[in-house]
Amino acid sequence: MTASLRLDPWTLRPRAGAAVGLPQLTIERLPLRMIEPAPAPRGARRTRIWELSSHLHCSIVGTCLSTVELCQLVAKCKLSEGGSDHDLHCQGVLLAGLRDGRAKLLHKALDRRHRAAIARFDAAGTVDEVRALWRQAVQQGEIPGGYWAALTHPATTDALVREVFGEVHMLSHLVGAANRADIRRLSELEAENARLKQKLARQQDHLRDAITARDQRIRGLSELLAHRIAEQPAETTADDEALAPLVASLERRLRGEAGRRAALEERLATANEALQRERRETETLRRREQALGKELQALEAELLAPERETGTPAASLDGLSLLYVGGRTDRVGHLRAASERLGVCFQHHDGGVDDRSGLLGGLVSRADLVMFPVDCVSHEAVTLVKRLCRQMGKRYVPLRSTGIGSFAAALASL
Repeated sequence: MTASLRLDPWTLRPRAGAAVGLPQLTIERLPLRMIEPAPAPRGARRTRIWELSSHLHCSIVGTCLSTVELCQLVAKCKLSEGGSDHDLHCQGVLLAGLRDGRAKLLHKALDRRHRAAIARFDAAGTVDEVRALWRQAVQQGEIPGGYWAALTHPATTDALVREVFGEVHMLSHLVGAANRADIRRLSELEAENARLKQKLARQQDHLRDAITARDQRIRGLSELLAHRIAEQPAETTADDEALAPLVASLERRLRGEAGRRAALEERLATANEALQRERRETETLRRREQALGKELQALEAELLAPERETGTPAASLDGLSLLYVGGRTDRVGHLRAASERLGVCFQHHDGGVDDRSGLLGGLVSRADLVMFPVDCVSHEAVTLVKRLCRQMGKRYVPLRSTGIGSFAAALASL
């Protein structure tokens, strides 16, 4: 077996005959690992991390190790501590390319973290079987373990390494695009909220002006009527008979104005009710915007952690035992992967769909924290979980939804 070739995943070269100043680039695919015989024999040695291309080390360290684990490893190797998350990440990448005991410590840490995934991949004997196991890991949300097991499997070829690397690389772009769409939606909600406030203010001003004008008109008519009555002589005269139609007309107008006043007061009461309702809806939108903002921040910190310098997980989460009750089974793998990256021990109970409700007592007793999504769990399961948590003194956190954003935001707030 030849020595390791440390080359870029793709090399760009100018194409012959390209226009001056505007070179057309072609992609030359180069080997990413040692050239091995194919098919690899059963029990062949797995590839060491320093035998892979140095251009794969960044994605391996960022995807397959949590910040807490990487910090512990850097301290054990007696490298300089402190600095930003990016500085810590760079030191991990540096360790991966060394050929000494420190690189072996990094390799062992990765094997220990993903021993379950490695055990599954050990059953594969051909590159097609490795590719099938990688597809299964992606569907189940177990990308960190599947990525490490696939890259180091003895049957993996350069073509499969390039394929797996490309999928992990593009995942960050897809997550970024989804986050931008959510941010645009939040901006639209804020603009709609401001428009509703302005509309309510205009309606209230209009009704207030109408009521003021109505009251002034009624007062004027009342004063006119009182003035006419005061000018009448005590005895009945011919003028009384002449004024009688006018008085009757004024009284009719007064009754009409009184009716209009009652109608305006009813409209004002209706408008006030609508205003209170809009205010409650606006407050609900504001709280939802805040919750979505926190979920987006937590989701971005969770999925883009390898390429960002923010989102340091709380050290207190390392070793935390978390029980997740209910939710959608197709998202459990993603939640488990997110928990493991923070050092959290993740347990799941489906709330009584397939798992027996009688198991909840034992699971709650072993958990430090219990979470359940309020939109995807039965009322009976929620009642039982709350009662068990109160009896055992365990903390429980209801989640807004089954999405990983709500889950990540709850973890970030601990």
